[in-house]
Amino acid sequence: MSLHDPVGDLITRIRNAQMRNKSKVSTPGSRLRASLLEVLKNEGYIRGYATVEHKDGRSEFEIELKYFDGAPVIREIERVSKPGRRVYASVRALPRVNNGLGVAILSTPKGVMADHDARDQNVGGEILCTVF
Repeated sequence: MSLHDPVGDLITRIRNAQMRNKSKVSTPGSRLRASLLEVLKNEGYIRGYATVEHKDGRSEFEIELKYFDGAPVIREIERVSKPGRRVYASVRALPRVNNGLGVAILSTPKGVMADHDARDQNVGGEILCTVF
């Protein structure tokens, strides 16, 4: 199956699984998805993820979702930059999600990182998604 927007697919899978109160969700593997999941894990939005290798050579990520008092930790997850409309921001123009309580995830020349890390390293880039 050919996907035109792998990040949007990952976000939709997470959102749909949390609406159904699933503990785990799987998604096809890629380096971009791995780095996005690593940022979500470091920020405390998911418990973790594991790579599952299949015999035919493809890989999958098994994502453990995180809940607090029965409610998902991720209240909102939204794709900002889409294949038809890319959204870029300089360091000074990086968005603050819910007054700094949320996180914007960026793809920068130094890798995929959260908005506060990008400010610390003084680098801008493409805003992939926002999480609250």
